[in-house]
Amino acid sequence: VQLQASGGGLVQAGGSLRLSCAASGRIFSPYYMGWFRQAPGKEREFVAAITWSGVITYVADSAKGRFPISRDNAKATVYLQMNNLKPEDTAVYYCAADRVGLRYRDVGEYDVWGQGTQVTVSS
Repeated sequence: VQLQASGGGLVQAGGSLRLSCAASGRIFSPYYMGWFRQAPGKEREFVAAITWSGVITYVADSAKGRFPISRDNAKATVYLQMNNLKPEDTAVYYCAADRVGLRYRDVGEYDVWGQGTQVTVSS
């Protein structure tokens, strides 16, 4: 299975972007799909996660109220709608799949990763 992230770009503070993560390949039913981000010189950090059923979602405190996560199983795609963007949101954003389902916030829990998409927010 492969994950393809897209939708990044350059936006002014207060603007919006929608990231997409499309899964392709063999039959794919992860427990969680997650979004992470990594800014230069920093560790990769959790942003949001959603169960493949779409029933349960989790969002990091830094993104709560701004970055809703959703999925379209018919398209095998997960979305991260990023609203009211701030310069501190600048990072490479990665989508990933967790087929274990124990610790949705942990980078090490996820075993399939997309290639990353750059998000740059100017002040």
